[in-house]
Amino acid sequence: MALGMRQRSSGGALAFLACAAMLAAAPARAQSPVPAASVPVASRRHDVSVDEYRAHLQALTALVEACAKARDLTHCDPLLVGPDDRIPLAGGASAERRLVRYGWLRVLFSKAEEPDEPAPAPTRDAGKSPRQEDAQPAPPATSQMLQLAVQRLARDLAQAGASAAPEPAHTAERNTMRQVLDGPDFSNLEQPTATNSMLEKAGKWLNHLFQSAAALRSRSPWVGRVLVLGFILAVCAGLGWGLLQLERRWRVRLAPESLAPAPQSASARNWQLWLDDARRAAAAGQWREAIHFVYWSAIARLEAKRLWPADRARTPREYLALVAADDPRSAGLAQLTRSFERTWYGGRPAAESDYRQAEQLATALIAGASAASHAEGGAR
Repeated sequence: MALGMRQRSSGGALAFLACAAMLAAAPARAQSPVPAASVPVASRRHDVSVDEYRAHLQALTALVEACAKARDLTHCDPLLVGPDDRIPLAGGASAERRLVRYGWLRVLFSKAEEPDEPAPAPTRDAGKSPRQEDAQPAPPATSQMLQLAVQRLARDLAQAGASAAPEPAHTAERNTMRQVLDGPDFSNLEQPTATNSMLEKAGKWLNHLFQSAAALRSRSPWVGRVLVLGFILAVCAGLGWGLLQLERRWRVRLAPESLAPAPQSASARNWQLWLDDARRAAAAGQWREAIHFVYWSAIARLEAKRLWPADRARTPREYLALVAADDPRSAGLAQLTRSFERTWYGGRPAAESDYRQAEQLATALIAGASAASHAEGGAR
């Protein structure tokens, strides 16, 4: 038992001495000088000129060669690589820059201090042929990768010193494309107009609407049917409204300018002659005949302006129906028509005031729409 206790005490003393040696070595290692290049960089990337970029590549080449020889932490420290470079692509302060990364070199330096792994012994599986074994080469060793890194840095340095190659003009390709576009297959091509763009957008919107309706119909069948039926009804209502507008315009469309007035129509006689007859009748005190001539002078003038096709067989009410409701001359013509019908067809006695009012309305209709509106307001 005494021997065992002695062995335990000697083992504890050896452990205590080993711990003391480690603690003594730690301050010595902390006080050892650190290379200035191993100080951590303030930024992972910085803007450099082309000359500074080339100088950095030369420094990196020297670092890789030194690391390949020493293969220790002092020469293969990843912090020695420095930050990434942002080099300008063209001259000028505002030129676009390209980022050159060195992360691959930092990873290589972190593995460089470890010795190369021995090459695995060639083994052959029973189910594989020699060609299949050769198709899977072993990864390169760290020393080979350091040599490849030197070659890569040398290529980058050569590219940095070379002048930028001018962009090809592609003259032959341009001539070929111009000949193809000048051919008959492309002779009718036109630039898209604003109408075509709007129609294309409307078509896409309709397709999207129908797709949404179809998706909604799969979840709620009645909602999809209501949307489809509502859209169909809206289209039908729009078409009906458009057809009504076209029919209305056809009903009051202008007669061609080349057509002469129909025989015995109001416009076959000049409107000024009708107005002269009205004034002579008024001078003779024939107020009923004067209103009759004033009315036909207005009809002849409007008919001469191609407001409707000339036709003597129309009645005053038919003439009035040919004028659109939103036409500014409609109100004045309606008032003149009522005065003419009361005195000429209704047998109502006419006075000078009736003639003056009818002449004022006819003069406004002859002068134009704005004058007709003014005359209508004055008559009221």
